[in-house]
Amino acid sequence: MPSTTPKKAYASGIRAGLPFLIVVVPFGAIFGVIGMEAGLNIAEVMAFTVLVIAGGAQITALQLMQDNAPTIIVLATALAVNARMAMYSASMAPHIGTAPLWQRALISYLLVDQSYAASVLKYEEKPQWDVRTKVAYFLGTITPVAPMWYLGTLAGALAGTAIPESWSLDVAVPLAFLAIVAPGLRTPAHIAAAFVALVASLLLAWMPFSTGVIAAGMLGMIAGAEVERAMGRRAA
Repeated sequence: MPSTTPKKAYASGIRAGLPFLIVVVPFGAIFGVIGMEAGLNIAEVMAFTVLVIAGGAQITALQLMQDNAPTIIVLATALAVNARMAMYSASMAPHIGTAPLWQRALISYLLVDQSYAASVLKYEEKPQWDVRTKVAYFLGTITPVAPMWYLGTLAGALAGTAIPESWSLDVAVPLAFLAIVAPGLRTPAHIAAAFVALVASLLLAWMPFSTGVIAAGMLGMIAGAEVERAMGRRAA
């Protein structure tokens, strides 16, 4: 079987990233609209989305700011929403840890749910790939995603409240997370973590300033860890 060159891996990554545009563009537009409604100007909205490039954390922070939540709650919730990035980074390290520093820095900036999910799945399928090929594939996955995230945000900011509510763009948010999470539910531990987090988030929806989401995430991680530990004992 012929080896995959970095150029071919990059092209393959682009193809893997294209389906995410279905949710990335409206997701970006939602943030643009919310940002303008929160009192930011277009330059501030775009600076926010380019510098942070973390849709869930951005939207959560703005919504809490609109609800006049205490600053500590805004920061804690945004950090909790983005805490998964630390796990993403740890998961990516064995694959791209030997890449040049500038490449690792670029990847750390561009590491989002979509690029991570597509890349890790491919890395598991292609363990023979070298680091150059893996980096090329990752950059391919983000090539269609990042620019369209920026453009979607700009479109939402420019349109503002002119976007009809009947378009229901907010459905893009849960769809985006479903598209990312579903392929990763491959073990009982993953399924247990997702199920517990889902149920807990519904039961804790009454908690102020969306803090129930933080608690639900922690409960989900605990459940997943306990299931994995139990499976390890059974295998032993």
